[in-house]
Amino acid sequence: MAAVEAETAPLTLESLPTDPLLLILSFVDYRDLISCGYVSRRLSQLSTHDPLWRRHCKKYWLISEEEKSRKNQCWKSLFITTYSDVGRYIDHYAAIKKAWDDLKKYLEPRCPRMVLSLKEGAREEDLDAVEAQIGCKLPDDYRCSYRIHNGQKLVVPGLLGSMALSNHYRSEDLLDVDTAAGGFQQRQGLKYCLPLTFCIHTGLSQYIAVEAAEGRNKNEVFYQCPDQMARNPAAIDMFIIGATFTDWFTSYVNNVVSGGFPIIRDQIFRYIHDPECVATTGDITVSVSTSFLPELSSVHPPHYFFTYRIRIEMSRDALPEKACQLDSRYWRITNAKGDVEEVQGPGVVGEFPIISPGRIYEYTSCTTFSTTSGYMEGYYTFHFLYFKDKVFNVAIPRFHMACPTFRVSIARLPPKC
Repeated sequence: MAAVEAETAPLTLESLPTDPLLLILSFVDYRDLISCGYVSRRLSQLSTHDPLWRRHCKKYWLISEEEKSRKNQCWKSLFITTYSDVGRYIDHYAAIKKAWDDLKKYLEPRCPRMVLSLKEGAREEDLDAVEAQIGCKLPDDYRCSYRIHNGQKLVVPGLLGSMALSNHYRSEDLLDVDTAAGGFQQRQGLKYCLPLTFCIHTGLSQYIAVEAAEGRNKNEVFYQCPDQMARNPAAIDMFIIGATFTDWFTSYVNNVVSGGFPIIRDQIFRYIHDPECVATTGDITVSVSTSFLPELSSVHPPHYFFTYRIRIEMSRDALPEKACQLDSRYWRITNAKGDVEEVQGPGVVGEFPIISPGRIYEYTSCTTFSTTSGYMEGYYTFHFLYFKDKVFNVAIPRFHMACPTFRVSIARLPPKC
C-alpha cells in the first residue's frame, strides 16, 4: 500500500532532479533568472548556480574568461557589478563594446597614434551634466559609447576617416562630450543637433538629432548641407548617414575592420570598394573604389561630388616583355537621367605610369553629377616598352556612384494649405 502511495505522490518542484532544472534555467533570461530566486527556496538556490551567469556575462557585457580570472570574481558577482555601473545600457552595451574592441584591435598595429588619441570613458555624472547644459536627453546608445571612450583628442588623422584630393583634405575627429556640448545647436535649421565629429581643415561635422525637429527624426545622424539657392540660413538639407548612433558607429567600424575602408599612410580613407568592380585584360587588372564627399556637394542646386581611387596592377607572373606604359584614358560617364558624356585625354592625373610584372599603380580623381547617382566606365590605352608601336586597350570596369539618402529642409518646403 505504501508503495502505491509513493507512486501516485504528486510531482513537486522540490522532488525534481537538479540537472534538468539547471538545464531549463540555462535558457532563462537574466531578468527571469533573478525572479526565480523569489519563487521558492529550491529555485533560489539553483538560480545562484554560477555557470548560469556565465552566459549572461558574455552575452551582455562581453566578459572573457581572462577578465574573470583577473578580477577574481564569480560570474554572478561580475554580472551584478557591471549591471550596477552600466545596467541602463544593457540593450546597447554588447554591440557598442564589440565595435570598440574590434576597432582598436584592428587599428593598433596599423594606426597606433589613432588608438592612443582615444580618451578614457566619461562618468555618468559627466553625461548628466551635459544633458543639463543642453537641456535635452542624450540617446542611451550615445551615452553607452561615451562611457567606453569619451571621444578622442583633436589630432590628425581623425578616427572617423579621411579624404585627400589635390586641393582638398578632410579628417574627422570623434568629439569628446564636453566639446560636443559646446557645439550643440539651438539655431533654426539645426535645432537640437549635437556634433559627433569635427574636421579642423573644413569645419565639417556629422550631427546627431537628439530631438525630432525641423523634419529630422530623433537620433538620426547626418551631414548638414546648406541650401545654396535659399536666402534663408535655416534652409539646411541633410545627407542621412545613420538611423541611430549604434547604426552609424557599428556600420563605420564594420567597414574599417573588414578592410572595406583602406588604410593609407596611417589614415582611414572612406572609399567603398565593390568586389565585383574589377576588370582584367591580359595580365593587367583594374579595380575601383569610390566615395561621396558631402562637404563639396549640394542638393540645391543639384551638385553631387564623388571621388574614385583606381588601382592598376600587373600580374607577378607576367613576362618581363609585357612591361608597358599608359598613354591615354577614355571615359564614358552616364548620369541617372541617361545623359552621356565622353572624355578622352593623355595619361592620368598628369602622369604616364609604367606598369611591369608585380607593380601596382594607384591614383585618385573625381567627378560630379547633377543627379544623385551615375556611373563611369572606359579604358586605358597602353604601349609595350619593348614594342613601342604595339598598343592595346585595358578595360576599366563600370563603377556606380550614389549619394546617401537626403532630406530637404522644411524651411524650403511650400506651406501646407
